[in-house]
Amino acid sequence: MRSGRATPALAALLLVVAFLQGCGSNPPAPAAGSGDAAFRQLAGEVLEYTFKRDPSNATYLGIHRYDQLIADYSAAAIHADSAALKDFRTRLDGVDAQALSLDAQLDLEQTKHALDGMLLRNDVIRGWARDPDLYSSGITNDAFVMISRNFAPPEQRLSALIAREKLMPNALAEARRNLDDPPRVFTEIAIEQADGNRDFFADDVPAAFAAVQDPALLAEFETANRAVIAALEDYKKWLQSDLLPRSSGSFAYGAQTYSEVLAADEMITTPLAELLAVAQKDLTSNQRAFAEAARKIDPAKAPAQVLAEVAKDHPPASELLAVTQSNLDGLGRFVRDKQIVDIPPAPPARVVETPPFMRATTSASMDIPGPFEKVATEAYFNMTLPDPAWPAREQNEFMARWYRASISNVSVHEVWPGHYLQFLYAKDFPSDVRKVFGAASNFEGWAHYCEQMMLDEGLHADDPRYRLAQLQDALLRDVRFIVGIKMHTEGMTVEQAQEKFVADAYQPESVAESEAKRGTADATYGYYTMGKLMILKLREDYKSKLGADYTLKNFHDTFVKLGPLPMPLVRRAMLGETGTVF
Repeated sequence: MRSGRATPALAALLLVVAFLQGCGSNPPAPAAGSGDAAFRQLAGEVLEYTFKRDPSNATYLGIHRYDQLIADYSAAAIHADSAALKDFRTRLDGVDAQALSLDAQLDLEQTKHALDGMLLRNDVIRGWARDPDLYSSGITNDAFVMISRNFAPPEQRLSALIAREKLMPNALAEARRNLDDPPRVFTEIAIEQADGNRDFFADDVPAAFAAVQDPALLAEFETANRAVIAALEDYKKWLQSDLLPRSSGSFAYGAQTYSEVLAADEMITTPLAELLAVAQKDLTSNQRAFAEAARKIDPAKAPAQVLAEVAKDHPPASELLAVTQSNLDGLGRFVRDKQIVDIPPAPPARVVETPPFMRATTSASMDIPGPFEKVATEAYFNMTLPDPAWPAREQNEFMARWYRASISNVSVHEVWPGHYLQFLYAKDFPSDVRKVFGAASNFEGWAHYCEQMMLDEGLHADDPRYRLAQLQDALLRDVRFIVGIKMHTEGMTVEQAQEKFVADAYQPESVAESEAKRGTADATYGYYTMGKLMILKLREDYKSKLGADYTLKNFHDTFVKLGPLPMPLVRRAMLGETGTVF
């Protein structure tokens, strides 16, 4: 454990540990593990290595030692990375878990699984050899994290960005050397994103440093930035003329790799057939609930017709960001008034347009200061708008996803009490390990769980339009769960996945297309529903354990403060056992 005065999060964890030991539900771990100091030193080495291997993630986290660097995309560096990760993994296997406190035991398991996931992506999934967007959108992100918040004076950030930009053309050159028979859909996505990436460097990056007056610095930036734009333009031409015609590889993981990724990232070892049964059961349940909500709105129409009518009530694209911003204060008040969960003091989240390199596969996201950030406090709720160059009919179809009830549901997920709340607690997570590594089934599962929980607790006074929106998003996540498995292990095509999003999740064609494409690379994106179902199961088990002492707020506070551990580890921390997760 960390030395010095215990943080509120750590104090809460100690109370949980004391409770579990008092109940006799689990053999007590040493109160102060004799091996904790050595493990924490090793964990620190692992974390420092991950900052070096991914400088942009370090920048995002608030670690600024590597702001002048980007990841080394060369094949030699990737192979060396795998060797280093394996060495760390061997050293972690040598740690005596019985000599650790419970807190350190949880972090040991989390660190092992994080490295397992990195190794799978290097050596088995091999996105560096199969995904051309990894490079073009990757370097765009390298620049985006330098301008997304004011963690240093603009001159300092611009100087670091120039150093990064000088490395970017070589990253695209490495792409040409590394990419070998990628899936056609991956190359198509990279081409689709290419103009947005180029325009980001041409327009957004210079605008971010408009206040800089140093002529020499600006001249150096102009040269470096122009070289990146030219390299991106050449890369797009190469993608279209060279790589696309020979892009015939399969995106599918296969059953063994898929299961290994779930086990590494989420500690989920349930057989895939059982997971599909879980997903189908939840889909069927949510479809029944969706039909019931639709009947309450208009019993004379089919559910899809009711949704189409409800979806007509959306703001124009030009007002979406402002309308969403105005809704956030009300959500925060509801959370406080209903004692849902503690909200730490925080600046408001600003609603902004999604960055260009994320638009093809992301409709909404949260961009928060990293847990190690000392200066910047800006938090951004990104929302994707239609391309103004599209025909009016296409723009209107796109905006139908942002009907007013849907805006509320997404705001719950991204801000209150979803991701923004989680990130506000991140600075006080019990360890640095949990500030860096996290299970998607925990943090995405929590945000998805909140959508249902908030309505169950009375948000919008049981207005069926809001329940319809919540269930539409739940159905989307159910279909992700199903098609992720089926596309990667059972031969489902992208077109079949797209059809399923339309038919079973009531999604418009544009959303269905984006979702199906996302599933080719984000294979395990069923973690939303997986996590939600595991949290609901945990809540019931926790309620049974505490009996009369249980409160919803206590459950939520305890869960969030533990950090984004894989759900089996959360169960161990809160219940003293892993048990049945679903």
